[in-house]
Amino acid sequence: MGYPNNNKTYSVSRLNREIRSLLEQGFASVQLTGEISNFVAPASGHWYFSLKDEKAQIKAAMWRGNNRYCNHRPSNGQQVVVQARVSVYEPRGDYQLIVEQLAPAGEGLLKQQFDALKMQLAAQGLFSASHKKPLPNIINRVGVITSATGAAIKDILTVLKRRAPQLQVVIYPALVQGEEAKQQICKQIAQANARREVDVLIVGRGGGSLEDLWSFNEESVAQAIFTSSLPIISAVGHEIDTTISDYVADVRAPTPSAAAELVSPDSEALKQRALQLLQYLQQAFDRRLEQASQRLANFEARLQLQHPKNQLMQQAQRIDELEQRLTRAQSNLLRQKQSQYHLLQHRFDRLHPEQKITHYKQVVDSLSDKLYSAMEQKLNLQRHRLAVSSAKLDSVSPLAVLARGYSIAKQADTVIKSVKDVDPDKPITTQLADGEVISLVKKIK
Repeated sequence: MGYPNNNKTYSVSRLNREIRSLLEQGFASVQLTGEISNFVAPASGHWYFSLKDEKAQIKAAMWRGNNRYCNHRPSNGQQVVVQARVSVYEPRGDYQLIVEQLAPAGEGLLKQQFDALKMQLAAQGLFSASHKKPLPNIINRVGVITSATGAAIKDILTVLKRRAPQLQVVIYPALVQGEEAKQQICKQIAQANARREVDVLIVGRGGGSLEDLWSFNEESVAQAIFTSSLPIISAVGHEIDTTISDYVADVRAPTPSAAAELVSPDSEALKQRALQLLQYLQQAFDRRLEQASQRLANFEARLQLQHPKNQLMQQAQRIDELEQRLTRAQSNLLRQKQSQYHLLQHRFDRLHPEQKITHYKQVVDSLSDKLYSAMEQKLNLQRHRLAVSSAKLDSVSPLAVLARGYSIAKQADTVIKSVKDVDPDKPITTQLADGEVISLVKKIK
């Protein structure tokens, strides 16, 4: 059965293209931290790697135009913080990060976390001026949430004693640094709201590093300040220090001493109120500017979807991938040919004439040794047989008989066996063991 021909029938490339468009619009800019792995830097100058944590990983690419601004070259195992947008590598359908900024993790990570939480809470409306409560016109009792032994409470009490000694102060002691600080700060804000014994709350501490002030950058503290029915003045650190609590609080004081001045009714009250309104205006302006910047970033991201540079980067990544595959194929082919060469070389060495000559020479030498041995044995045997035959021959030899005292008489080379064989007119030769005697016959009997 065929499928209907309508717009819901996608090709693979069309589906990947539309998924890429959705991801790049929905995640135009994300900040995340993770560990570098599988880092590759081909000749094109682009960087490819994976960003992982203990449970998951995602592929990432950083184009040469962006990574040239990095102060260092990342390495496997390094913890980094990246600013990126989510995209799709269409030929494979893999979703990946297109990294625009990369920095080592550390205090920079805290700053990234600060910015991320700031954007999150701003989107939730925690910084909105419409939620901020004005300070009471008449303040009789002031609550202070801070360390009972820190410099901040001393500064606040000194200012209040000087400017408005009639004010009553209720101290809600809490840790302002460390793992337990956020729980204690939230607990004391809730307790002050439950007791309803003060007109305004000052929440803060003295100055310190970003890590020291981090308790006032926790989301739980921000939520506790936001939900408080009592007006809250955030007074954290020095004037140059800014925390999430400052953005959420109804009023931000640059220092704990300044917070004490804000709640002190004196001749400068109108001026302080004007400064407070100016601060509200500045915060509102900053929020509007941030929102406008975000809209501009979204428009830029949508524009980049149609930019030829993205297509070129996709093709560049494809070329880098093919180049790596070609390099691996060449390496595999070279190893295969080298293996075949070594095998043929081994077979050639086994069949080489020199090997056969050496082998046959060894065989000839062995056979020669065997032949000489056999000839020696045969010669000794023949010598023995000759000696035996010689002994036998000697035993029947006429010479042996002669040596025993006998003699042989011949006449004209004919052995004389009878007197009838003697011719008196011819000489007779007598053969002895050591020579011959020639004689003439005088008489025959």
